[in-house]
Amino acid sequence: MRAVFLDYATVSFGADLDPGRLRRALPDLTLYDVTEASQVRERLDRQQVAIINKVELTAEVIVASPALKLIALAATGTNNVELETARARGVAVCNIRDYCTPSLVQHVFAVLLALTHRLREYDRALKAGAWEHAAHFTMLDFPIRELAGRTFGIVGFGALGQSVARVAKSFGMQVLIANRPGGPREPGRLDLEALLPLADVLTLHCPITPATRNMIGERQLALMKKDAVLINTARGALVDAAALAAALRAGRLGGAGIDVLAEEPPVHGSPLLAPDLRNLIVTPHIAWAARESRQRAIDEVAANVEDFERGGRRGRVA
Repeated sequence: MRAVFLDYATVSFGADLDPGRLRRALPDLTLYDVTEASQVRERLDRQQVAIINKVELTAEVIVASPALKLIALAATGTNNVELETARARGVAVCNIRDYCTPSLVQHVFAVLLALTHRLREYDRALKAGAWEHAAHFTMLDFPIRELAGRTFGIVGFGALGQSVARVAKSFGMQVLIANRPGGPREPGRLDLEALLPLADVLTLHCPITPATRNMIGERQLALMKKDAVLINTARGALVDAAALAAALRAGRLGGAGIDVLAEEPPVHGSPLLAPDLRNLIVTPHIAWAARESRQRAIDEVAANVEDFERGGRRGRVA
């Protein structure tokens, strides 16, 4: 089948991945590092398989691509594909899941430990010469907290949420699970606003829906402990960025680790990029991005393509 990967550079940096399995599944495959919106129709002309990560495939694009048989997402999210049009046109759509769990779990705890052990503050102080002039062998300028005995709150308890929960328990933390706003109420879980005052750490692992958009806003932040830490590696729009910046600036929250923003890249800026927010770590959507996870992602895409060619439904969302 004729195939294109429209935004290969979103998963491979400097050819650091092996696309061998993809090429074996699709011998007639063209890899494009970047595809602008204006180029999508032309590059899909006569193609039977479109592999994408973040490129948008609108209804108009799908209708204008009559040869298209399969849209294979190199991601879990499907919001960039017009699924109803794909179904109506008989175009299969598949995504990938659970490919980046180890990387993301590492990121959550890397950020949490950096914030609670005050690594950045001590690093800055030492580079400014503070240790050379210290009165003692150690410096206690920035208070450090132990994680053991603290409460670890999770919103979104799929594969990612369950994996971070296991690591939190290994640190001796108590894990509490929130009912996801808009989702079913599950036995043994707390409603979000009941969980917020209890959590020393709150980590988000849920999708964007109308009910979860801005689910952490001014009112929810006001319910959290003043020394609590918020971590978001899911979707930027789960958190009201302006409200979070205001809470951090006013000392109403202990810290935050944010890997995702509502707009990526943030070409129009973000309140969370302000240089005075020193108890905030912002990273450019990299929690998933260990090389092993990215390799796993394209191998999972290949597995979906192979299964589709056999008439299967692996990874199918439409």
